[in-house]
Amino acid sequence: MAETQQQYITPEMKAKLEAELQQLIDNRPVIAAEINERREEGDLKENAGYDAAREQQDQEEARIKQISELLANSTTERTGVVEGVALVGSVLHVYYNGDEDDKETFLIGTRAASIDNEHLETYSEQSPLGAAVLGAREGETRTYTAPNGREISVTIVSANPYDSIKAKTPRAK
Repeated sequence: MAETQQQYITPEMKAKLEAELQQLIDNRPVIAAEINERREEGDLKENAGYDAAREQQDQEEARIKQISELLANSTTERTGVVEGVALVGSVLHVYYNGDEDDKETFLIGTRAASIDNEHLETYSEQSPLGAAVLGAREGETRTYTAPNGREISVTIVSANPYDSIKAKTPRAK
């Protein structure tokens, strides 16, 4: 069986996911009571309230499973993340195709981290861009193939360990 690689999420994102998970778990008895109440109304074939309650239960259980798997397969540890090198947990400032005006700032980590900071784009280390820049040093240029087939060069201006305070600035465009 293939071993799942842990992905980086910010400590703030982990706390948000844990709170959402707890809220969903705490809501299980409420949904179960709603289903039982609707079941007692009679014919289940014609019972829209019962169907809606079951649908909500299914959606919440799916979300519980999704969050649980994400938390089990993620880490907030940034072992080895150092300034000047693009690693998981790094915030990168880059420019594209030699155009220093075509700038972007992003975090290398799991997509779930992107809701942690609405101004900071997040790319997985497994995405074409993330994989291309992983391990690059400041000043280094790497090339990758975008999903549309275009070859794109990206130059690392700076690479810094993620800091939730500093990261809450609008991304460069």
